[in-house]
Amino acid sequence: MARTIAWASALSALLLVHTIAAVAQQPESPSPSQSPSPMPTQQLKIGAGDLVEVTMFQDADLSGRYRVDENGDIVVPLLGTVHLAGLTAEEAAKLLDKKYVEAQILQPGEARASVFITEYATQGIVVNGEVKIPGVYPALGVRTLNDVITAAGGVTQAAASKVVITHRNDPSDQITVEYNPEALHPIVPEVQIHPGDTIMVPRAGIVYVMGNVIRSGGYVLDGRRTLTVEEVMALAGGTGRAAALKRVQLIRTLEGGRKEAITIPLNLIYKGQAPDVALTDGDVVFVPTGTGKLALEQALTSTLQIGTQIAVYRTGTY
Repeated sequence: MARTIAWASALSALLLVHTIAAVAQQPESPSPSQSPSPMPTQQLKIGAGDLVEVTMFQDADLSGRYRVDENGDIVVPLLGTVHLAGLTAEEAAKLLDKKYVEAQILQPGEARASVFITEYATQGIVVNGEVKIPGVYPALGVRTLNDVITAAGGVTQAAASKVVITHRNDPSDQITVEYNPEALHPIVPEVQIHPGDTIMVPRAGIVYVMGNVIRSGGYVLDGRRTLTVEEVMALAGGTGRAAALKRVQLIRTLEGGRKEAITIPLNLIYKGQAPDVALTDGDVVFVPTGTGKLALEQALTSTLQIGTQIAVYRTGTY
């Protein structure tokens, strides 16, 4: 009897060890705090001109397709006019359920509406501004900002590192987001773009350096309000041989399109004997060669080259 009890105890202990080992080997299930939180989604809302499909599961005679009129309304059987503009499909279904019950057409347990937005009035997404192929791009559902801009060929060299988005459902509230996929640490936000939305890629400010410099061209004021003459000369690699540093010309466009020429003593700026000059969008710095007799004439002529076969450089990401 004692031997039997001993064998039973040993067997129980062995089973207990195996159970503990099996539990220890099971992978831990991630806690709610460890699981990645999904990105918030913005549901599409019904607007004028959209085509909605209403399905009443308890009564096929109350189902159908309806075009939302300019007032945001549809006309459904037995209820008449129902305002749906500004609602999501789920919200519209709940509203129809409520109205059928309130009208005593259906019982509370019978009202089961389903609404699907079959067609949007504006299926396309408008992309304009500093993209390579501006236009209207099809969107039968939600797309991401980067997908749409990529479809438009990407941004141009003159694009600012921000994008302005206007949602069809809220045209008065424009959204500005950082967007610079070419930066050292790319900024590509996962913003949702809906049918009917507009994407505007604004132009960054540009200053131009022409004449006797190592690298002439346009320099983007990306993230900057201004560049100074000394800074832009450094970006241009400095001046070439026999450059007339005393007679550098700054060509600035004034209101009405009139141009003003200002002589900049670059030699004194380099020595710290003259204040540096801040440049603004559209300024042209021209470095003449030699005596500079024709410096002004050459500078004004050089401005005609801007926009035609001129390289554009980015000053960096700030």
